[in-house]
Amino acid sequence: MQRLSTEAVQPRCRLAFVHDFIARHVGGLHFHPADSANVKIDLEAMHLPGGLTVGLGQYAPMRGARTRELLQDGREHYLLTIHGEDHEMSVDGGKPVTVRAGDLLLINEARAFEFRLHRPVDIEVISLDRQALARLAPLVDMEPSYIVPAETPHSRLLAHYANMIRRDAPRTKKAGEVASRHIYDLAALVLDGFVRGGAERNETSITAARLKLVKQDIADRLVEAGLNIDAVARRQGVSPRYIQRLFESEGTTFSDFVRAGRLDLAFRLLADREHVRTAIAAIAYEAGFSDVSAFNRAFRQRFGVTPSEIRASILVR
Repeated sequence: MQRLSTEAVQPRCRLAFVHDFIARHVGGLHFHPADSANVKIDLEAMHLPGGLTVGLGQYAPMRGARTRELLQDGREHYLLTIHGEDHEMSVDGGKPVTVRAGDLLLINEARAFEFRLHRPVDIEVISLDRQALARLAPLVDMEPSYIVPAETPHSRLLAHYANMIRRDAPRTKKAGEVASRHIYDLAALVLDGFVRGGAERNETSITAARLKLVKQDIADRLVEAGLNIDAVARRQGVSPRYIQRLFESEGTTFSDFVRAGRLDLAFRLLADREHVRTAIAAIAYEAGFSDVSAFNRAFRQRFGVTPSEIRASILVR
């Protein structure tokens, strides 16, 4: 993850820093802050295989422009942005239009455009390689920009998946390649119905992306007593049956996945010398189990040893 902030620059130098470095070299834009005494831009970005970047920006009120002069830099990615506040934008000198908070804006960097931010705002950004996106949505270049309403099917899934990738970066090149493919497929699916000629659907990637979000939801709340499929479904905006089908696609169940996660957590706690004086029953409860006998049976079935045997191996080291 790369991070860049005006807070790291002396106040008297921030305006020049924004104009000379962030605008031209990072964003390929001209920035004009509404208040030259209140210049604030915080950026974080993660680069993934396939020419993909996911990022988040925090901006003070300002005007930004991708001018015809700047088009000479050769950038031609598509920028997909989600603003936390309404903003105005125009393309090729056209009439400004309002993009509502939460809507997805896809715009071609090879075209001149301008935007106005009237309030401080957080902006989620996905930078997509033009050729990679065109392979899935062949006619995407026919329009310089697209506004996709927030309620469009799968738009929230795309946003949540990109946000999860930002927070929990892929740890290997292969994982990064898989995550990148998922985002391209989700972007193409969201654009279906907006790009003339349609986009190719990739249901396998949709399922994989949603399942990854569900697993992350479970991992974040593994020790909570109220962790159940209905609660996860409500948070994910899907039905419990849909979540069941996601796990069935991997040959397992929601309950089995939760139990395995809790058993793995219990094993780590038992094998940690810092917990050597913690009662096994307390560790079972801490890992989310409510029945110690059931915990002992499940533990032995999964690991081939009892919790007491793991504890004893730690004591003799």
